[in-house]
Amino acid sequence: MKALYYNEQKGHSGIKVGEFPVPEITDSEVLVRVRAFALNHLDVWVMGGSYPVAITLPHIFGSDASGIVERTGKAVTHVKAGDEVVVHPGLSCGHCAACLGGQDNECSEFSVLGVVTPGVSAEYVKVPAGNVFPKPEGLSFEEAAGIGVTYTTAWNSLVLRAGIGQGETVLVQGGGSGAGTAVIQVAKLYNATVITTVGDAWKIEKARALGADLVVNHRQEDFLDAVKRFTRGRLADIAVDHVGGDTFARSIAAVRRGGRIITFGATSGDEAKLSLRQVFGKNLAIHGVYVGPKAAAPQYLPLFPSKLRTVIDSVFSFDEAPRAYEKLLSRQIFGKIIVTM
Repeated sequence: MKALYYNEQKGHSGIKVGEFPVPEITDSEVLVRVRAFALNHLDVWVMGGSYPVAITLPHIFGSDASGIVERTGKAVTHVKAGDEVVVHPGLSCGHCAACLGGQDNECSEFSVLGVVTPGVSAEYVKVPAGNVFPKPEGLSFEEAAGIGVTYTTAWNSLVLRAGIGQGETVLVQGGGSGAGTAVIQVAKLYNATVITTVGDAWKIEKARALGADLVVNHRQEDFLDAVKRFTRGRLADIAVDHVGGDTFARSIAAVRRGGRIITFGATSGDEAKLSLRQVFGKNLAIHGVYVGPKAAAPQYLPLFPSKLRTVIDSVFSFDEAPRAYEKLLSRQIFGKIIVTM
């Protein structure tokens, strides 16, 4: 099969196209013919060697995909050859207390497809049967490819961890990112008032069109001041921060007493100076989120495409993958970047 891969961790410039054997599946696995896959910053961290895991080279990368079932193992009954599916990226042991309790992303063996294992940047990928879900009708393969990490993380963040309530105020950092666009949409399901940040003026109207009530260009205005002004000093109930070191301390300052902070990314660095007195003095809850459990998928997938829909920035061909990652790193995007097979 044709695959995108790298044989040294020097970033997206090291991506190559090559031939690999089609994966062999066990009785409990599914072989999926990939139709499209989505880019994530996680891919960049792994291919650049900055992610704290050891990988085997050469490495086929990528976590999020959609496609068509090519073949199923003998024990698989919920999908069959020819079915159009979404691939869920979380991998776990399947038998520990966390997995059996529906918290497989807390399994000691939890990983994401394409980090340690071969990923989705190939004609075929094999996954455990529990990792494939029927593609919602009305979604293109490109839209479906952008669901996995992004919407599982957004749902886990707001619904499962923060316990968002109707009409709460949510601060979303980086509203133009794939994750940001998903979090805004999930928040609006709960009639939340959404305040979000962007780094370019052209993203403001796009964020408003998704439902954001206040869009702050952080290059022109301090978002903490904007939150205070917009909420008349009440502050936000929830802050979702996937930017990291540059914003985390001020995200904490932007939530009310008893508020919740969600962190699931560190694109600006993973070290943040913060006041512990502010954390305990305001009785805050800080939730670290790493993707989410498979159990989240049956909760949010029925909402596609009527209430949730992947925002696609751009689509690249298979051979254009290095250019796709260049665009991701430029931050001149709004939504997800997709590569088609």
